[in-house]
Amino acid sequence: MAESHESAAASKASRWQALAGGPSANQKMKFAVIVFPGSNCDHDAYHAAKHVLGQEAEFVWHKDTSLGAADVVILPGGFAHGDYLRTGAIARFSPVMAAVRAFADAGGPVLGVCNGFQILLESGLLPGAMLRNRGLKFICEHVSVRVEQVDTPFTAACSAGQILSIPINHGEGNYFASDDVLDALERDRRVVFRYVDAATGQPSEASNPNGAARSIAGICSERRNVVGMMPHPERACEPMLGSGDGLVLFESVVRALSSAGAVGTAAR
Repeated sequence: MAESHESAAASKASRWQALAGGPSANQKMKFAVIVFPGSNCDHDAYHAAKHVLGQEAEFVWHKDTSLGAADVVILPGGFAHGDYLRTGAIARFSPVMAAVRAFADAGGPVLGVCNGFQILLESGLLPGAMLRNRGLKFICEHVSVRVEQVDTPFTAACSAGQILSIPINHGEGNYFASDDVLDALERDRRVVFRYVDAATGQPSEASNPNGAARSIAGICSERRNVVGMMPHPERACEPMLGSGDGLVLFESVVRALSSAGAVGTAAR
C-alpha cells in the first residue's frame, strides 16, 4: 500500500509540473471532495468547485484508498461519525486519510473546512486542537476574517489584509494550542485567517465568535500546502447566499496550480 501511495504522489507531482505552464482551454483542475459518514458540506464544496468555478470535481468515499487523479483535496464540514469521542477523532482513522497524508506530503493542496479542519488537527497534519465554543453554544452566522498570508495555495489570489465575510457553523471552533505552538505559528507566518471586526479590520473580543486563541480562524502547515479553517468559504461563493467572498479561495488554488512558482514549490 505504501508503494502505491508513493507512486500516486510521484504521478501527481508530474501532473502539477505539466500544469505549471498554465491550463489549456480544455484542461481543468480536479477537486476531490472527501465524504465521511456525517459530512454535510460535501455537496456545497462540490458545487463551488464544479458549478461555480467551472472545474472538475468528484466525491471520494472515506473507505476509498485512492484519490484518483485529484489536483486538490477538500475535507468538508459536517459531523463525521457523529462527532463521537471528539470531533474528527474517528475520521482520522478512515482508510482515505493515508492517501490524503501521502498527497499532502507530496506537496498537494489540501483544504480542511470546519469539521475538515478538526480532522486535519486530529490527524496531526496541522497542530493544535479544537475546544467547545467559549459560550458553549452552537454558532451559525456570518463573520469577518482577515487574510493574514497570501503565500498559500488557497490565498494566492487574495490581498494581504483583505477582509472576507464568510459564515461559520460549529459548536467546537475554539482553536487551542500551547503558547509555544502559537508563538511558532505567528513567527512562521502560519496563521492564515483571523477573526476581526468588519469596521476596523482588527481582532477584538467581540469579533472572536468562539474564543479561539489569538482570534485564529485558520492556519497552514509548515510547507503551506495544507490549510485548515473554521469558516465555510464554499457557502459564500455566490452573492445570492449572502456573500461571494469565499470564491477567492477556490480561485486561488487554481491560480497556484497554474503558476510555475507555486507548483514547483509544492511538487518539491
